[in-house]
Amino acid sequence: MSQSTTPIPPCQENLIPHLVCAPCTAALEFYKQAFGAVELHRMLSPDGKKIMHAAMRFGNSFVFFADDFPEYCGGKEQSPKALKGTPVTFHQYVLDCDAAIKRATDAGATILMPASDMFWGDRYGIVTDPFGHNWAFATHIKDLTPEQMQNGMLETMAAAP
Repeated sequence: MSQSTTPIPPCQENLIPHLVCAPCTAALEFYKQAFGAVELHRMLSPDGKKIMHAAMRFGNSFVFFADDFPEYCGGKEQSPKALKGTPVTFHQYVLDCDAAIKRATDAGATILMPASDMFWGDRYGIVTDPFGHNWAFATHIKDLTPEQMQNGMLETMAAAP
């Protein structure tokens, strides 16, 4: 490492998700359209057919991407579509939850949970992108104490089918 090289690149001090998308090129275009992400760079595989690594900025956050490469992962596909789901949801606070969900669905996402006012004080909804990743959008609408949130959760769960 040279004296000018830092062990942690500037502006990348936080956790950076790394998503596997198939096809990754289409995913990068979707994220630009649906979420206003900015592509920073991409590196193609030696045959030029797949993305080995790409980086995008979502507001002040970074996300890395790659195509599915089962040949480098013990023969196992890694994308949510290949795995038939994901336990991961990306959460983002936005100025207008409903507008963010509309923008995503207009670009091809599907609604997993419609936006509604939640017991913890946010308007909140979830979409699934065409590549199988879940994205939650929230707009904070009410300040509540932990006790109020707990009571709201209990009331909500008691009313659930």
